[in-house]
Amino acid sequence: MGMTAQEGRKIRVLIAKPGMDGHDRGAKVIARALRDAGMEVIYTGLRQTAEMIVSAAIQEDVDAIGLSVLSGAHMHYFREVRALLHERGADDIILFGGGIIPDQDLSKLSDLGVGKVFTPGSSTEDAVNWLQGVVPGRWDEQQGLSSNSSA
Repeated sequence: MGMTAQEGRKIRVLIAKPGMDGHDRGAKVIARALRDAGMEVIYTGLRQTAEMIVSAAIQEDVDAIGLSVLSGAHMHYFREVRALLHERGADDIILFGGGIIPDQDLSKLSDLGVGKVFTPGSSTEDAVNWLQGVVPGRWDEQQGLSSNSSA
């Protein structure tokens, strides 16, 4: 594992299944892979609303939210979660996802502020490595904000 600006701090990730989609095998697989890589993972379970997801993420002080969407409603859920994060002053929480998402929607999701989308064929190692690469930057920004506020 790579060293970070805050050595010993564990990456905290919330994995959520928004909407009525009842298939959570992929979400459970990624949750286990992230745990096995030493991350703290909160899995919210099935049929979560965007409000429930954002509330849990803020309450649990997570670094990232991963949405698993197989229902075709990915644009709606990612847009809603991103808007609620903004409303609650939690824009710095990294948003990523996975599932059945058409290639033509990937750039739209990126424009919405979704950091990465893992589609079928991605490995759990891809997700682990990506989070280990981006989360320390979030910590550095938080540290910069807190040290600047004391000046």
